Amino acid sequence: QVQLVESGGGLVQAGGSLRLSCAASGRTFNNYAMGWFRQVPGKEREFVAGIRWSGASASYADSGKGRFTISRDNAKNTAYLQMNSLNPEDTAVYYCAAAPFGYGLGDRGSYDYWGQGTQVTVSS
Repeated sequence: QVQLVESGGGLVQAGGSLRLSCAASGRTFNNYAMGWFRQVPGKEREFVAGIRWSGASASYADSGKGRFTISRDNAKNTAYLQMNSLNPEDTAVYYCAAAPFGYGLGDRGSYDYWGQGTQVTVSS
């Protein structure tokens, strides 16, 4: 089992920045690829960014390219999502997730473990 706890969400004005953190415990963190997803009411949970176990390779949804950066610190068992130039369309609950394999990171089905989510609200 891997337990994931997100933090760092909150209310920010458009154009602002937030950094989300995902603290992992349980099985060896660096055996897992990590991903960030987001969800708004009435819509499916969508992929935001993913990073392989080494941190050397990352992928992003088009919505976050150039604005969001995913990273990880395996020594701290923590993954991060730095979000810049936020706009109201980024308002959602953000979830981190852990995947046992380093492929298919954009697919929710690739992930075995999920956090409880953290709310991000961007005001206009």
